[in-house]
Order: sequence, then structure tokens, then C-alpha cells
Amino acid sequence: MNSEGHTLLAVEGIVKRYPGVVALDGVSLDLRAGEVHCIVGENGAGKSTLMKILAGATGADEGTITLDGEPVRIDSPVAAQRLGISVIHQELKVVPELSVAENILLGNEPTRPKSPFIDRAALLATARSLLEQLGESIDVTRRVRDLSTAEQQMVEIAKAISRKVRILILDEPTAPLTDHEIHSLFGVIRRLKAESVGVIYISHRLEEIFEIGDRVTVLRDGSVVDGAPIGSVDRQTLIRWMVGRELEQEFPELEISPGEEILRVEHLSAGMIQDVSFSVRRGELFGLAGLVGAGRSELARTMFGADRRDGGRLVLEGREIDPRSPREAIDCGIGLLTEDRNRYGLILEMNVRENISLANLGALTRGGFVHRRREAAVAAEYSARLRIKAPHADVPVDSLSGGNRQKVVLARWLFSMPKLLVFDEPTAGVDVGVKFEIYTLMGELARQGIGIIVISSDLNELIGISSRIGVMCEGRLTGILEKKDATKESILSLATQFRGHHASVA
Repeated sequence: MNSEGHTLLAVEGIVKRYPGVVALDGVSLDLRAGEVHCIVGENGAGKSTLMKILAGATGADEGTITLDGEPVRIDSPVAAQRLGISVIHQELKVVPELSVAENILLGNEPTRPKSPFIDRAALLATARSLLEQLGESIDVTRRVRDLSTAEQQMVEIAKAISRKVRILILDEPTAPLTDHEIHSLFGVIRRLKAESVGVIYISHRLEEIFEIGDRVTVLRDGSVVDGAPIGSVDRQTLIRWMVGRELEQEFPELEISPGEEILRVEHLSAGMIQDVSFSVRRGELFGLAGLVGAGRSELARTMFGADRRDGGRLVLEGREIDPRSPREAIDCGIGLLTEDRNRYGLILEMNVRENISLANLGALTRGGFVHRRREAAVAAEYSARLRIKAPHADVPVDSLSGGNRQKVVLARWLFSMPKLLVFDEPTAGVDVGVKFEIYTLMGELARQGIGIIVISSDLNELIGISSRIGVMCEGRLTGILEKKDATKESILSLATQFRGHHASVA
């Protein structure tokens, strides 16, 4: 950390109220030039609300913001940009149809001398120069839609640099990235630190806080709980500050006993998926590991009827099924919690109540109309059961935090009473407390006899909760590990096995 760095930004006594809830209650913190200040806390702690205020997306009801010791008013995103504040959101704000160069310099395009027309050569040259400052060599003529998530993120950071960024806010930046891509991102952050850029870093991945952070501040229920230099705090202390209690273990003792086979996948092929076979037992948590691009999500989508199957069989409870759409899969008793809950798991414009009932409207319909009182009762029941933090069930689901959105998706599938549930990255972007709740809920579902498949890039998570772990590489299942044999090394060995022999039905 640049210990000589002056105070670049300070917020004092920030208060933000919404109907029925105080999102921020007198929050004060500061950011120094050339440091990474990590902000952590449970979902709903107020992190995103604070960042929206700094980005000019919403205003504070009380409190002051100073930049270089001078009070500033941030009443719009444009005002934030003029002050040198840029935010890289978890859901990237790129324009997919435009080129890399056009995205980087969007709204700030160079023009020809004495002409309103864009100077194409200068546009490309400037974009290349900005990416080179980040150590990147992305082709600036490519369409952004064709880039990986990590490359799109670099485009966003290059855009921020083009606007002379002084304060960079990164909100859960590593959720969709591989370890290699995370390493590259951290290299970029360190370059920006060396140039006295102040970085606010928000993440639920505590290991990242200790690797990249200089200081950490913990929010809980809209207030600052505590904070410290990274070197003077440990993981358990951070968790205690976040959840307000000692969390002695990150993974609960699930105490499940898998029974007879509930699902059999035989020689399944679909697109990149090649001849995959495995089985899941009733009441089992079957983990599915693999590097990004290994085909895990594609396998889940095929089983759920969202992607076309080229060959193979699915047998559920001894009966062959052939779901050709998600609706047919749901009717068969299969539920899927998608990796991208915002795009595919929720209808953000609908409220909590409507999202919960969506997969099982038939149970609430009379004479072709939804029985609203019964729907409201269902929403109340599952909101209480899953401890969904929302003022009431009629608030739009897009007003909720990431962890509470995930709970709404969970509530929907629980109400649909599935036989098999597939969780694709179920704890991405949620805090340690909510993770523990989700793991505990998985155990409860397993004890009820539901078969569960868990897809995760977090190997500690898979090892901690799974009874067996299947590993994929290049669209094939390269092995199935029993719990006693599952280590990071054994999983990664199978995950990098080039065109290895696929596992037989287990």
C-alpha cells in the first residue's frame, strides 16, 4: 500500500432510506490514493447502495462526500465520471454490437480536424494505447459480443482510464473469471495503484481480500461494523464482523444418506457434450467440476430441455424421459437454478411473489385465473423459510441484493416440488452467511429424497458438500471421485485431462 497516499475520497454520515427499510445508516469511510480499500458484508448490508451513490445512480438522503478535501455533489453518472469516478459492475455495461474501440471511447470519440466526423484511425490507435497500458493486446476491431467476460471487463477498465479515472469501483469483478483471468485482473489493479488510482473492491471471496486489499471495511445492516488494515485481521474475524456471530465452520455437517438411483444419464451428447454417463442417487449431493468451458452448464441446459440433445438417454426414477423444453423438464420433475440468475433465473420487472409462483402456477390457478391470496400466502411462507430480506412480497425482485435474488429462485423451485434439482454456481456473488444457509437447505432437500447436482467453480465448496464429484474436460466426463478421494489436486488432474477416457456409469 502507498502509505503516503493522501485521502482521495471521504464519505461522512451517509444515510439512504427506501420505503420500509434504511439501506444505509450513517456510513462513513475513506479511500486513499494508490490503495485498494475492500468493502465486504452480507447481501443486503448496503454495499451496492453506497456504490450507487458514489456512481451518481441514486442520491443520499443525508451525509457529505468530499474529493481531495472539497465537498462534491454527485447527482448523476455523468457528474461521477467528470470527477474521475468509474464503476465496473458485476453485470458489465458494454454495447455488444459495437467494436472494442467504439466501446472504450463511447461518448468520447476523437473527431477529424474541423469536422464532426469520427477519426477512425485515431479511434483505433487510442483504444490500442489504452489497452497496452493494461498489458492487454485485444484486437480493437472485434465486436465486444465475441469477447470473453474477462476481455469485456478489460474493455470497461480501458474505458475508465480513457476518462482519466481517479477512483475505480469494482463490484464482484471475479465472479465469472478463471484463476488465470483473476491473476491478470489483479495485475491491472496493481498497475493502477502504482499510478495513484484509488480502488474500491467489493467481493464475497475473502481469499481475494487478503491477496489484493490494503484495508477492509465491513458493513452490516446498513452500518459500518469495523475495519482494519488487511495485515491486522484474519479470515475468522472478518466472518464474525460480517455475520455478527462466530461461524465456526463454512460448511455444515449435512448428515445425508443417499438412497437408490434417482437419475441415470447414459451416453448423452449435445453440441460440445460428448458421450457423458453418470448417475445420481436419491438424497445425494453430486458435484460437477471442471474448468470454464468444460461443458458443465451446457450439460445442465441439455438435461433441462433448454438445449437440443443429439443422443443418449435420461432416466428419472426408472422411467425414460425426453424433455424438449424447460416446461417439459419441469413437468418431469427437474429444476435448474441457472448460473446467470438475472438473465435466465428471474423476471426482474416482476415482484417477489410473482417470481416465486412462476414455475408452478397450475397449483394456484382457478378457472384460468391465479388465486392471488393463495399466491401471497405461498410467497410469505417461502420468504420466511428462506429468510428473504424484502420489505414485502410485492417489491420488484430487481430491488433485492444478489443473495436475496438467489433465495427467490430457490423458493420458486421448492414450491414446484422437484425430484431433481441442478444448482449451477449457486453461491456465486453471495456472502458467507447466505452460503451456509444455502448449503444447509441443500442438506434438508437431500434428506427429503431430492437428488441434487451442484455445479461450481469453487473446489472447496464441492469438496465440502458433495458425496461424489464428477469432473468434466472438453465436453467429456473424465472421472468420478468419491468424497474420500476428492482433493483439489485430484479434481484439477481430471479437469485438465486432454481427451481422457470418459467415465462409465457410476
